[in-house]
Amino acid sequence: MVRVIDVRRSGDRYRGSEPPSGISSLHAFSFGRHYDPDNLRFGPLLACNEERLAPGTGFDEHPHSHTEIVTWVTEGELTHQDSTGHTTVVRPGDVQHLSAASGVRHVERNDGPAPLAFLQMWLAPLTWDGTPAYSLIRREDLPQDHPDTVVLTLPAAAATLHHLQLTPGRPQPLPEAPLRYVHVLNGEVRFGPAPAEASGAPEAGVRHGAPAAELGPGDSARIGDPAEGPLTLMAHGETPAGLLVWAMEG
Repeated sequence: MVRVIDVRRSGDRYRGSEPPSGISSLHAFSFGRHYDPDNLRFGPLLACNEERLAPGTGFDEHPHSHTEIVTWVTEGELTHQDSTGHTTVVRPGDVQHLSAASGVRHVERNDGPAPLAFLQMWLAPLTWDGTPAYSLIRREDLPQDHPDTVVLTLPAAAATLHHLQLTPGRPQPLPEAPLRYVHVLNGEVRFGPAPAEASGAPEAGVRHGAPAAELGPGDSARIGDPAEGPLTLMAHGETPAGLLVWAMEG
């Protein structure tokens, strides 16, 4: 059973692939050869994989079905090809969504000269019908410099993806939902119950006496019970922080 706030550290992720292959994978959930019956999913979220690909490497053509696949590039360029006829290059800040539906095959490669890093998240759809579909939202088509931007609405999985950009000293409410999954992209983050009263103090954002959590790059938190009330996040230290947050119905 998920605790109210279940923090998972980046160093505890399952390490997949082999360094000599030029591919490094970190898995937040049970995945492939790593089977953990107590960590199969969180709501509709089935996978949250941190992938690093050296130039010239990638994942050869492979199949998917009945899965919503969302990709966020943090560094480099990802070349995507799929059996529905799409060939695209995904860059940092772009949001790619591939709905596998009844079945699709795709290739993911680093065809660029620089290292590639991306986060790929798999969600279970509410129904198993439909045909494969693809979409790519470019960074320039999304609002910039907003503290909370909805970058993707996914009705097929009853989930919404937020990109949070936190500024030191400015508390930011965590989006409300029955289930929330937080992944830190960069920076240091402190979060906990919202203050009972507004305060201009630097550490505003955490109710006095309530437990707070600190997260670093690659860390995540699973928040399953809203009984503690609203939660607030803030960049911890002197540098901004970036996060992805899934707000899910259950």
